Amino acid sequence: MATFFNFPPVFSALPSRTHHHIHSSQTPPPPPPPQPSSTTGNDNQEILQVSTKSQQQKPIKPTKIESTDWIATSLTRRFGIGAGLAWVGFLAFGVISEQIKTRFEVSQQQANTRTVDKEQEVLLPNGIRYTELKVGGGASPKPGDLVVIEIVGRVEGSGQVFVDTTEKKPLALVMGSRPYSKGLCEGIEYVLRTMKAGGKRRVIVPPSLGFGESGADFGTTEIPPLATLDYIVEVERVSIAPA
Repeated sequence: MATFFNFPPVFSALPSRTHHHIHSSQTPPPPPPPQPSSTTGNDNQEILQVSTKSQQQKPIKPTKIESTDWIATSLTRRFGIGAGLAWVGFLAFGVISEQIKTRFEVSQQQANTRTVDKEQEVLLPNGIRYTELKVGGGASPKPGDLVVIEIVGRVEGSGQVFVDTTEKKPLALVMGSRPYSKGLCEGIEYVLRTMKAGGKRRVIVPPSLGFGESGADFGTTEIPPLATLDYIVEVERVSIAPA
């Protein structure tokens, strides 16, 4: 018909449309990642500061010290108040029996201690001389025992006092321990082995078992070389040293 009326073929010149089919199985591209803003870093710093403060302000729990009270509590909960009281009574009995034992030993020591009627000097093979002033009625010290003594030490000849516990508190030592306490020497430890609690002796220590050729310097008192030492030593108590 277009050719019949001499019109140009308009419709025939229209370009053909291309139909694009979108398949539903094709995955769309992912969205771009968000750009970090300046406020995000500040927020993280604030959160970090808050968490740090909370850790610093967290209270520290005190260490719980265990004792034997939990035994009494456990026995009471399981077997009744009678079992708890029985455990407390057992502990009390142990403490009281130990006190009774100590008092008994002290009373026995006092009962068996006696003053020497006739003083006599004894010369030992190592050169030590001693005079028994009072025979003790308690136990003899063994290596590792705790010995409490009263002691006065002088330099023979000059009479210079270098140790005196009678005006202060008694001296405590562990038998066999080194170094010696102030004023003590090998000769005194040797004599203590044959003494008993409650005993008292006068002891003359030769230089070889005293402070020898070098002497000793106690700050306020100086013992000359090759000095013979004159002691009065009394054993007050002998017991097992604490662990």
